Amino acid sequence: MRITGTSNPVLSQKSFAVPTDGQVMTIQGAVNKSLILFLIILATGSISWRLASTNIEMLSGLLWPSAIIGFILAMATNFAKKYSMFLAPLYAAAQGFFLGAISMVYNTVFTGIVIQAVLLTVGILGIMLFAYKTGIIVPNQKFRSGVIMATAGIALVYLVTFILNLFGVSVPFIHDSGPIGIGISLFIVVIASLNLILDFSFIEEVAQMGVPKYMEWYAAFGLMVTLIWLYLEILRLLSRLRD
Repeated sequence: MRITGTSNPVLSQKSFAVPTDGQVMTIQGAVNKSLILFLIILATGSISWRLASTNIEMLSGLLWPSAIIGFILAMATNFAKKYSMFLAPLYAAAQGFFLGAISMVYNTVFTGIVIQAVLLTVGILGIMLFAYKTGIIVPNQKFRSGVIMATAGIALVYLVTFILNLFGVSVPFIHDSGPIGIGISLFIVVIASLNLILDFSFIEEVAQMGVPKYMEWYAAFGLMVTLIWLYLEILRLLSRLRD
């Protein structure tokens, strides 16, 4: 069975091309694991937020180590999928500490922005799931191609911007709070939201392939990658609107 594509680098057909070892993945199992990872992110994020709020000097000590550890755990989960039941929760914990710290950075400049970003992220997740389940948004090939191409374009812009920044070159409009900068940020939020549709569809398809039970954790990990990206982009958009 050939499954359709997604722009999420974690959720790919190659990643799920693993032999079955008895029990198989189910959609409900993937949903349950996703909820567990989400709760872990909320818990560690709250701890990180509390630590940073009591001592602002701890921000850098929380931010960069958690970002590096999260990246390492993401790579480990991607290459050692069989151990994703252990690695995915550790990744969620590390990302929670990172998100709590980065959220505090935004909140020190724009008070109240974090709760708005959290509510918007959860709201968009619910809306996208409803739109997918009711068929309001159908992830046909044209839809998939458009979202994947747009996501690839955003990734390319991120990469070019990062490289140019290393040489002290600033890309115009990307980091601006003017109308163009806000428009770019809004476009990225829309594309990140639509990526959730592709993730839902992909997870549903691979669940019908009879992949091993432990891939529920890996699928949940992949969904968290998109959700974290969406939250960060919403924070960026709200900060530009507030600015």
